[in-house]
Amino acid sequence: MGNEKCIINPLKQFFYFFQPESRRTGLNIQVLKYLFITTLLLSNILASKIVVLGGFLLPAAIILYPLTFLMTDVVGEIEGKKSARDLVMAGFYMSLVMVVSIVVARVLPPASFWHHQEAFETVLGATPRIVMASMIAYLASQFHDVWAFHWWRGKTGGRHLWIRNIASTVLSQGIDTVLFILIAFGGLYAWPAIAVMIGSQYLVKVGIAIFDTPFCYLLVRYYGNDRKQVQGT
Repeated sequence: MGNEKCIINPLKQFFYFFQPESRRTGLNIQVLKYLFITTLLLSNILASKIVVLGGFLLPAAIILYPLTFLMTDVVGEIEGKKSARDLVMAGFYMSLVMVVSIVVARVLPPASFWHHQEAFETVLGATPRIVMASMIAYLASQFHDVWAFHWWRGKTGGRHLWIRNIASTVLSQGIDTVLFILIAFGGLYAWPAIAVMIGSQYLVKVGIAIFDTPFCYLLVRYYGNDRKQVQGT
């Protein structure tokens, strides 16, 4: 019974965030922030694998990382610029914790009966460099995204969410892509391949930024209603 409670109680707490009752406590918006951190950390690990999608050379993190810009835009739209910047810094600190943990785990001596050190190194060995590249590109691009989003918000008088969502993300993704690819893979692959990776990843990211705009509206409306309910209680 004790073990069942250890499993069931955390699940109840997690799914509580999605219930109407959580709107009255202001917890619902926290789910998006947790997803942001989770997506960022997973992207740091997935980025070490290069994949081919539709003829494009891309880091596997392409399936998740572009969503972080959507999440900071939504948080910034609802809670303001400071909250979005705080979320960016929280992601940075958690990335540091992850890379230090991986480095420590790599250097710890393996048990005599455990013969997977080489596989462990193969999967996570590149992660410190990937994370360093990711963190530099991440800070530069995400802070630019937060700034640009609110700059466009001022220019549009708070209207036309689609303009600030796309306009802020397009340039920010360019900054992120160039910095990340050069730092993470410079010297590891031929420069023509690097150029193809930069161009391919940027085009895909821009496509995702355009595609996720309706979801930005949905999330802002959903979490914005939560915020209004909390302020009204």
